[in-house]
Amino acid sequence: MQIVFLNTFEKTEADHRVISSQLSICERQGVWSVLWMEGEQSEGNPETWFEGTSWEEMMIAFRHGIARKMGEGYTPIIDGMLEERRTSAGSFLTMLQCYGELHANQELFQSLREWRRAKAASEKKSAYLVSTNRMLWMISAFVPHSEEELAQIPGWGNAKLAAYAEEVIAVTNRFARETAFPLQWVAEKLDTSAYTGWLFKQKETKYKNQMDRHSAKKQILLAAQQGGTIGLLEEKLDLSRRELIDRIEQLEQEGYDLEPLINRELSEMPEEEQQLVWHALTSVGDRYLKPVLQQVYGSSEASELGKPVDTLYEKLRLIRLRFRRSSTDKAV
Repeated sequence: MQIVFLNTFEKTEADHRVISSQLSICERQGVWSVLWMEGEQSEGNPETWFEGTSWEEMMIAFRHGIARKMGEGYTPIIDGMLEERRTSAGSFLTMLQCYGELHANQELFQSLREWRRAKAASEKKSAYLVSTNRMLWMISAFVPHSEEELAQIPGWGNAKLAAYAEEVIAVTNRFARETAFPLQWVAEKLDTSAYTGWLFKQKETKYKNQMDRHSAKKQILLAAQQGGTIGLLEEKLDLSRRELIDRIEQLEQEGYDLEPLINRELSEMPEEEQQLVWHALTSVGDRYLKPVLQQVYGSSEASELGKPVDTLYEKLRLIRLRFRRSSTDKAV
């Protein structure tokens, strides 16, 4: 086994004892390994973070592990492995986000979540489009009592102020606060070690999400070639059908062959109906599917279609993948 990278990490314990650990990337006959050896006791039994042939997956696992260990207090002798500058200084924006998560008023946060849920339902949109959890954490921590104060919450721009400020302030005004606006005091009051740990936790989550996406990608491609279906993937990956169609579209754009899976999903849709969809895509374009739905089925209203709208849109998206691939092939 050839060692292609080696770095030492150190962590100072409460009793001032220093733990020294090593992180290495090794390669043997095209198989990459990422190994963590913590202290002397694990010298002959390293912790394996990754083992496989994919360089991209290996690097994500490598960075995920580094972020996790640095969040636990380890410092590398050679820095810069997360492709970013050192995070101790940070930025005022991330300080506000960190303070919001660490000091959220849970009762106010739950009240804001209930407001968001009702508002999203009334506007027929996803809750995160009304407000992200991160925004609600900050609002619950800083408790703005006026529109001017609410405008100082990062991400709460003019559009959200115009649409929701009055209702949000009506919720926050029911709660007292111990801090004040403007929020410049956060930079001085925020605990440095807690902030550093929070920053590395964000990186750890980022790389974990990338690892999960790579795992899902492999399983979708495997299912496409081995007779799987979207229904089986839905159960296995704990993703909604809509999310899976999003992933399938992305993989098609990257050049992967998902036609076997598409064939299986469209097998029960009459060929004549598929041709009607194809002709509609040709005549009205493939950017928006609502006009296609209207042209093929005479309406886009669920009450008039006699079929689940979500199912129809799913079929249209799959046929659109074929249509776009066909258009690209002709262009080439």
